[in-house]
Amino acid sequence: MPKYVVEPMPPAISAEVVALLERTETATVGHWRHWGFVDRRVQGLLRKRVAGTAVTVQCPGPDSTILHHALGLLRPGDILLVDRLGDDRHACWGGGVTVAAKAAGCKAGVVDGACTDIEEVEASDFPLWCRGLAPITTRIYDLGGRMNVPVAIGGVVVMPGDAVLCDESGVLVLPPGEAEAEARAAIARQERGLATQGRVAAGEKLGEISGASGKVAAGLA
Repeated sequence: MPKYVVEPMPPAISAEVVALLERTETATVGHWRHWGFVDRRVQGLLRKRVAGTAVTVQCPGPDSTILHHALGLLRPGDILLVDRLGDDRHACWGGGVTVAAKAAGCKAGVVDGACTDIEEVEASDFPLWCRGLAPITTRIYDLGGRMNVPVAIGGVVVMPGDAVLCDESGVLVLPPGEAEAEARAAIARQERGLATQGRVAAGEKLGEISGASGKVAAGLA
């Protein structure tokens, strides 16, 4: 078994689908979809709504050799997802990784583990999701690692080339063939929601619009 595995970079999600996803709220998709949502404890340090193509890394324990290598392969529009293989002690992502990722055109990072250097992340204006902050960092220990292989991020299997949507509510991973339809359905639902909010603001009752009040009345009868 080789120490390192680096598979080819995956096909990019189309600009059209990325634009649709960036009009989509993860919480809207959460009205009907129950899979693909990363553990809610993976939270944004610097949150913006961004979408892009999944590039994956498996980075073991105290070592960040494969992560540093991956930064040199990133393309504009990629989102880098880092599987820490259960490590929650060492921060693999800090200020230096942030600057390198942003310089490559990477749109965001998602780390199933700890990060550090929050001030530098904020100064770089770089969207980043992780499980929290830690003061102990990884080093270049040459322990091995894998890139562009299936990984586990917050309970979700992520394939290289998946569509990734990150926002204030969390992270959603979608197979490329499902991303456009889910985004269009979400955008339509969001537009209906705005119309409903307008009706409520004008004086109608939400329970009457949604049908909830009718169900309560029937239950009381």
